[in-house]
Amino acid sequence: MSLIIQNITKHITLTPEEQLLFLSKTETHTFKAKTILLNSGQICKHSYFINSGILRSFNINDNIVEYVLSFACEGWWIGDMYSLISQKPGNLFIEVLEDAEIVTLSKENQEYLYAAIPKLERFFRILTENSLVANQERLMDNLSLSAEERFEKFRRKYPTLLQKIPQKQIASYIGVTPEFFSKMKSKLLRK
Repeated sequence: MSLIIQNITKHITLTPEEQLLFLSKTETHTFKAKTILLNSGQICKHSYFINSGILRSFNINDNIVEYVLSFACEGWWIGDMYSLISQKPGNLFIEVLEDAEIVTLSKENQEYLYAAIPKLERFFRILTENSLVANQERLMDNLSLSAEERFEKFRRKYPTLLQKIPQKQIASYIGVTPEFFSKMKSKLLRK
């Protein structure tokens, strides 16, 4: 069974025919590291499921400072939710950090699948709810936790990423400068 079907069947049951229909509406692509799948200002037309590799979503402010919103690794979904749902230009970039195999599902095909397989609406509602909960938790963490506590949460959420992605991106994700992050990490790893 494909990884994306395994992901779906954690929440809903699809018949073999429904699985085939779902897969027929997706496309699988391979991308090299540093490929930008979505630019800020574009309308997000796809949801991305990661079969392998690592992606990130981020924004760049007027001072050319990057703010990492999320990372996604094998078995995770990523997209610009605001843009995908509203079909308005978004403010996120989505970049491949490590060579990746990605399954894309267009907004158009997703809508088609809602009509053809209504229980997929439940699946994508659960994904959206989980994303909303994670974003709210992240916002509250940024308001109430210390940098050290945010780093510990990052380590628990993304245990394999510490050695795979640049430290400046981890620093951006937890909301500190790369210099502060380097000192903090050294101190924490000595404990």
